[in-house]
Amino acid sequence: MKILNRTQILEADRQTLRKASISSTALMERAAMACMHWITAHYTTNQVFAIFCGTGNNGGDGMALCRLLTAKKYNCSLYEYPLSETPAKDYQLNKAKIKGTSIKKLTAKAVASLPGNVVVIDALLGTGTKRPVEGVLKEILCGLNQLPNPVISIDTPSGLMSEYNSKNPAEGIVQAQHTLSFQRPKLAFLLPERGGKAGIFHLLDIGLDPKFLEEVKTPLRYLTVEKTKNIYRSPNKFDHKGNNGHLLVVGGSKGKMGAVVLAAKAGMRTGAGKLSVLCPQSGIEILQKSIPEVMIENNAGIDSISGYYGLNHNTIAVGPGMGTDPQTTAFMTSLLSQPKAQLVIDADALNMMAKEKQLLKKLPKNTVLTPHPKEFERWVGSWQNDQQKIQLLTDLTERYQVICVLKGAHTAVALPNGSVWFNSSGNPGMATAGSGDVLTGIIGGLLAKGYTPEDAALLGVYAHGRAADIISRSMNYNFMMASDIIRGLNEVWMELENQQDILSL
Repeated sequence: MKILNRTQILEADRQTLRKASISSTALMERAAMACMHWITAHYTTNQVFAIFCGTGNNGGDGMALCRLLTAKKYNCSLYEYPLSETPAKDYQLNKAKIKGTSIKKLTAKAVASLPGNVVVIDALLGTGTKRPVEGVLKEILCGLNQLPNPVISIDTPSGLMSEYNSKNPAEGIVQAQHTLSFQRPKLAFLLPERGGKAGIFHLLDIGLDPKFLEEVKTPLRYLTVEKTKNIYRSPNKFDHKGNNGHLLVVGGSKGKMGAVVLAAKAGMRTGAGKLSVLCPQSGIEILQKSIPEVMIENNAGIDSISGYYGLNHNTIAVGPGMGTDPQTTAFMTSLLSQPKAQLVIDADALNMMAKEKQLLKKLPKNTVLTPHPKEFERWVGSWQNDQQKIQLLTDLTERYQVICVLKGAHTAVALPNGSVWFNSSGNPGMATAGSGDVLTGIIGGLLAKGYTPEDAALLGVYAHGRAADIISRSMNYNFMMASDIIRGLNEVWMELENQQDILSL
């Protein structure tokens, strides 16, 4: 799913009006209808709503929504805030259709006097926002954010710019519990700077021109289940362990063998036919007891990996729990001399390479790197804002022709062609020790099974997050462990398999 910038969003609306031969008011009605259907599916007619409308097009959506909800017997009060001397044409048309509902002036005092049982619908400012909110309106938004009342924002939280918000103060942006966004997510929803302002966002189809959406050029994508359905391959009846691939996991050091266990288990749960582990001798007994399905490759190191690689594996996941001992760095140098191997590099292997910059030149094309933000910073240096971070990410992948999986909420997968995919699955429970090791094992397992590096990274990131979402159904994600994510993988593959069955009918 493509992520559009502010200009492209406006052009999508314009092309839809032209090609569908409909008025802007009719498109606004579609948007209001989509919001009405979502609200009626989630709230009974006992719920009271206060709808805050600016006098622009977003406020026109709010006026139309008020009319539709009132027709469904919902109790709605309307508040208006003038954004300019002349209201937008479509706003005026929708305001004229309001019957039987008085329209009050929106002030800071009116906001402060709202009863606690009222759900606020925010239709003040839309995607046209280009600068931070100031003055009286900022005072109103600050007052709203101090209330306990839930807020549903229409299209985008008022005050939030569609893309980057590093110079946009948080207090001038509505804190939504839910955002009902149209057709495509806004980039701002997916970035740490102000993405939390959108709360849980929901994408509502309002029938924007499909040809425009297909042809518009953008390097930014949203990784959805629909994409992963197209990537996933169903097992063949005559598959055997030989053609399901052989993954080598390299890692571990004294006191850090759990990371290797997690990566290995995740690789097996992803369907790798065979899995070997190369670890120091102190970790062999732990591995054999923890996961008897794996094979062990001998290494001379006692408490950390040392010596020369000297093996012949085609798919290698390296780094979990590895440590950064100098003799391990020497081993890593020898491993990178294996030009035909497909690599996933994580954790301490990334940290070693950050110190030894000459190793970057040895990376095979389409190597998959899986850093968390601090590890990424060691590679590229610090950044001032999300925009600069995304630029550093794409610069790295294009320069070295690698794939970089920058972990976090909405994990970003940057490809060598300059595109960046933001993940749609996952939850805060994944912010726990070992979660990244699980992801390394998943991506490694998919590579071993023959997925391309791009597909392995995208499918692996989605499956990782989806497994955590599945586990969160039965446990509070605040108490989730990395091993719980592995338990959720089976249902992820079952879901994708069922979708494949449907597609084949």
